[in-house]
Amino acid sequence: MDTTRRRLRALAVLLAVLTALPMVGLPAQAADESLGVDFSVTGAAPTYRASGWIYGMTEDASAPADNFFKDVKFRYMRAGGAQLDSPGGWVSGKYDRRWNATRAQLLRTRALGGEFVLLPHDLWGADGYGISRFPGDNGNWADYDAFLTRLFADVRATGVPVQWDIWNEPNITIFWNRPQSQYFELWRRTYQRIRAEFPNQLIVGPSLAGVPSTSPGWWTQYLDFVRANNVVPDIVSWHALPSDPVANVAAANSSLDARGIPHPRPYQINEYAASNEQNPADGAWYIARLERAGADGLRANWASGGSLHNDLASLLVRDSAGRHQPKGEWWVYKFYGSQTGLSTAVTASANYDAYATKDTGSAKVLVGGGRTTGNIAVNLRRLDTVSGVVVNNQVRVVAERIPHNGGAAVAGPVPVLNTVVTLSNNGTTVNLPHTAIDDTFTITLLPPGDTGGGSFESTAVAQHSQQCLTNPNRSTSDGTQQQQQACGTGDEQRWTFTPVPGQTDTFTVVNRQSGKCLDVNAASTSDGAAVIQWACHGNANQQYTLRKVTYAGSDARDYQLVARHSGKCVDVNAVSTTPGALVHQWTCNPVTQASPLNQTWRLPGR
Repeated sequence: MDTTRRRLRALAVLLAVLTALPMVGLPAQAADESLGVDFSVTGAAPTYRASGWIYGMTEDASAPADNFFKDVKFRYMRAGGAQLDSPGGWVSGKYDRRWNATRAQLLRTRALGGEFVLLPHDLWGADGYGISRFPGDNGNWADYDAFLTRLFADVRATGVPVQWDIWNEPNITIFWNRPQSQYFELWRRTYQRIRAEFPNQLIVGPSLAGVPSTSPGWWTQYLDFVRANNVVPDIVSWHALPSDPVANVAAANSSLDARGIPHPRPYQINEYAASNEQNPADGAWYIARLERAGADGLRANWASGGSLHNDLASLLVRDSAGRHQPKGEWWVYKFYGSQTGLSTAVTASANYDAYATKDTGSAKVLVGGGRTTGNIAVNLRRLDTVSGVVVNNQVRVVAERIPHNGGAAVAGPVPVLNTVVTLSNNGTTVNLPHTAIDDTFTITLLPPGDTGGGSFESTAVAQHSQQCLTNPNRSTSDGTQQQQQACGTGDEQRWTFTPVPGQTDTFTVVNRQSGKCLDVNAASTSDGAAVIQWACHGNANQQYTLRKVTYAGSDARDYQLVARHSGKCVDVNAVSTTPGALVHQWTCNPVTQASPLNQTWRLPGR
């Protein structure tokens, strides 16, 4: 959609929502609020139900890079070729391009472990443009039946299943400019044909622009129709733009109960977060509310043109060289994707909610807000039930702020607190200064002896050149000397840091693409010995201590990487700023503002 249409759509959706729910509060005056987390009360293991979105892959599905999906535990993509050719799709005689993009994105989604929600309306061409005809015009369904026959054949040829989201937002005219009765007939026909062709694939609907309501209206009329005609969707869906998933699910339960429609059945809020809610604070709030509601979510995508088919639904931006960089909200999803073990009970406040988990040796809390500022007091209770975290009645509390940065790229979370606290009655309170309304916070609880040095994944950016430690040419060979290269998005520049037992802030460093360890060649102790990759064996020449460095203008994530066997630093040869410059070890130099910083590596993922 162009900018005008996106604005009209946002207005139409907002009006539809406001007829069903009271207005979501405007930003309040600064105030203090409290959240409670009780680690003794557990729920299910995380399934990352909020980690889905609409579109976000390039037309040929080659980008963004895999790590941007894998790091956030990608679950869903919803697509059907929208905006390719304008107008495009079946109704304009331009089906093939839209299908080819859909097929590529479907296959990559499945390869990444996600579910694909197919949008036939976009393949038809009803993506907000003034199309010439809709299915069933003048009682003629022949063209639509031919469209379905072609689409079914194309989906079957992929060999992988989809979820069938029959028609998007059929209650507003930019997507369905015909009577509701004609839509109901479309639904009935399409449902029955899908059931006959793909009896084991799931049907999603109605995906209306609005939320469930118990009052008479479009939603209840739809439920009455699907119940009476035995065409109830497998997954009931709607859009929250803006809204509260918890209230939505309660209304959905009541309206289904009143009609004898069996549930629980899956709920899918397959567009959530209005354009002004796409920031770390609101994004984290939606994650917490979707988890609390037990509904799956796909984040809305308000982009247009080439950006719709790119940028992970605006979770990423591109630099001047076209390389993807994460926004603040992507880091929210990355933290969410790192939450493992079991969910734990959270007591929300008026404007804040959180998603909390505990696992052996750690616990994590993702805090969401976005409607106010002020101090957030997070009351952490029953930490004695988190295995391996409390030692001598103490825990380490690590808090970080995830900045919005006005929607620009964000290098990573900003440390706020890293301290050992003594518990009172098996609990403690963490105070978070929420001064920027679009920023949010995370809390990680660790044993007191753990300085925040748990496993993490990161690029390593040489501070003299702003280039990344890289496994060149995506080599899989032992002995390949590592280089600096312009930072991009590939796995050959991503490194997994895993703590070495019994050592302080010391890690093995494994290249994500090759699976091999960063290694000082032949365990040499000489200046200039090559830093290579080698099959991991656990010896000291594959272990690196992160030595924090501080100088004017430094970042909290700036370190020297000190080889444990030699005490020497990972260094870019001759302070070169040339892409491809070799990396070796060299005697560690004191780090000051005046030093060349070719031994200083920023680790944005830490």
